[in-house]
Amino acid sequence: MKAIAWGALALAISAGMAMADPLEGIWQTPKDDNGNSGLVRIAPCGAQLCGTLIKAYGPGGEEIASDNIGRAIVSETVPTGGGAYEGKIYSPDRGKTYASKLSLSNGTLAVKGCVFGICRDGGTWRRVQ
Repeated sequence: MKAIAWGALALAISAGMAMADPLEGIWQTPKDDNGNSGLVRIAPCGAQLCGTLIKAYGPGGEEIASDNIGRAIVSETVPTGGGAYEGKIYSPDRGKTYASKLSLSNGTLAVKGCVFGICRDGGTWRRVQ
């Protein structure tokens, strides 16, 4: 009986791991208008995906203190198919939240922030974990 219970537990854990969204993980952002970049951890938040800034780097690549650490940079994000996602994205260099269009391909994430259908290229994020 114990063997069956352990087998069921292992199956449940592996099924949960297999269902992780490909967007989940830690992503390095490109430099913003101020030359700063960061690490964003993307994880589930309810039925959606959210990304929190966990580290910030200055123009020279040195780790810096930032009021934005712990802030949701990516929010309300859902897959739309074919590696595409839509949601919201906060731009620390502009202090604004935009509608977002994300495109995942080969360990990189193309990011765009949009207002009234006009999108600004947010650069390409690189998966680090």
